[in-house]
Amino acid sequence: MKKYTLLKQLEIRAKLLDVGVTIFTPSNFEALFTTPPLKTKYILETQVDNGLFIRFKKGLYGLKTDLPNEEYIANRLYTPSYISFEYALSHYGVIVESVYHITSATTKPTRLYKTPQLAFFYYTVKKDAYTGYYLKESEKNAYFIAEPEKALADYLYFVNLGKKSLLDRFYLASINKEKLLSYTELFKRKELASLVDKIYDKLRQD
Repeated sequence: MKKYTLLKQLEIRAKLLDVGVTIFTPSNFEALFTTPPLKTKYILETQVDNGLFIRFKKGLYGLKTDLPNEEYIANRLYTPSYISFEYALSHYGVIVESVYHITSATTKPTRLYKTPQLAFFYYTVKKDAYTGYYLKESEKNAYFIAEPEKALADYLYFVNLGKKSLLDRFYLASINKEKLLSYTELFKRKELASLVDKIYDKLRQD
């Protein structure tokens, strides 16, 4: 029985990798392996217990042995969404603080997902402000991430709302101020322009 189970695991993994699928829904699995819903459910639950799969949330699984990059996982966990806020700012070197979770913008309600390895935070932005991101290529999987200016605009918007604290230092060499201000205008809060001036004034003083 153990030999059969191991063989099945190897077959499942090989087939998923052959078609480039490492995150999938039960429907995706059914279509690929032509299994009926009840059998699919049994296989998924069994292979989670066996350590081949990881269950990210209800209806979304990953190939535990060959997980894609964390940013791609974040995009798939909660859609629509793009990487932004502190994680993106750290990625671009705008802040030096270490960020131990993935932060994303979404038009859906604010949400938190936790896996054994990482936490994924999703913050709601207005539909009119859901822009300023692009598809970034990586060695594993492409993912949506905010432009540097949009990541900072998203972050400052939440600072203005009192939902995030303003960090002490920003490194703005990669930031186009005019572009940043154009993104802050999407939130229709006049205070954001003053907040942008504040961080630039502090940078000049330092």
